[in-house]
Amino acid sequence: MTPLNIGLIGCGNISDAYLTGAKRFPYLNMVACADIDPAAASAKAEKYDLAHLAADQMLADPQIDIVLNLTTPQHHVSVALSALHAGKHTYSEKPLGVSLAETDSLVDFVKGRDLRIGCAPDTFLGGAHQTARKLMDAGAIGDPLAGTAFMMVPGHESWHPNPEFYYKHGGGPLMDMGPYYLTDLINLLGPVSTVCGTAKASYRQRTIGSGDKQGETITVDVPTHISALLVFENGAAVTLVTSFDVHKHGHNPIEIYGTKGSMIVADPNDFDGDILVSEGKGDWQTVDQKHLYGDGNYRIVGLADMAEAIIKKRPHRASLELSRHVLEVMESILIAAETGQTLTMEHQCQQPLPLSAELPVGQLYE
Repeated sequence: MTPLNIGLIGCGNISDAYLTGAKRFPYLNMVACADIDPAAASAKAEKYDLAHLAADQMLADPQIDIVLNLTTPQHHVSVALSALHAGKHTYSEKPLGVSLAETDSLVDFVKGRDLRIGCAPDTFLGGAHQTARKLMDAGAIGDPLAGTAFMMVPGHESWHPNPEFYYKHGGGPLMDMGPYYLTDLINLLGPVSTVCGTAKASYRQRTIGSGDKQGETITVDVPTHISALLVFENGAAVTLVTSFDVHKHGHNPIEIYGTKGSMIVADPNDFDGDILVSEGKGDWQTVDQKHLYGDGNYRIVGLADMAEAIIKKRPHRASLELSRHVLEVMESILIAAETGQTLTMEHQCQQPLPLSAELPVGQLYE
């Protein structure tokens, strides 16, 4: 079957993972790239044998089926909307937008139109997380009761040459890394029902520690340590902590506690990692993994899934509904922390379909 032609907008560092990974999936044909910096686009075009186009040329090109949107988060919605107006499907890096309200334009536009919107993260499709999903669906730890999820690191200013965004609107540890954890929890447990939380900015200024801006200070405009309680529709209560204020800790990325046992889930920022299960009070046992996409960086599998779903007329997994639900959960946590309320989610999603372990590499649907 003829693959879909993909045009990429945003030629930053993450684009290499997408462009390299595309070769593994037969439904993807990367044909062009664009960037606000013509030199960056030219370099990517030469490296990966792509056409170098301006963004408006790409949107006007009738041969391009999907726009892969790898711009910075504050541009995700505007670029996606431009692609949709041009009659193209679109797939964005995470998050879907920097506020729930701005995503209304995407939802409104695609109503009644045969256009798809997809959004990262797609790490939940990795071998480790699909192994965990299979165990959950099979009742390996019984009915889920509770869980914990921890993403706690020191601030990006210690190593990132341009860390300012992480401390401005749309940044912070929850908006930056929360999508990985929340998407994987939804993959395992289904959608979130209610949230409450607390949040604070531990330091009002940060000092850049590397690069050309070393020694410059950043004013912190967002919370940098957020604790939340998520109650899922199935009744499971999960504590989520995201922080840029922690130098070191001893928590696992995700743990799920059920009526029959417990599970340790690998880092949801990665496709691979060990999955451990304990029955009752027994010792932890590492589970054999048979699912694909657990031996490296497959940070394009969500786009490949969407392209194959378009061709085969199936729902895609890294969907508009999923990414919008994740964004609502994050925004609600921050509002709940500010107001002291418990908030109920208005925009729900279906739990993504699991991946079969029996399909060959590159095929995501029967």
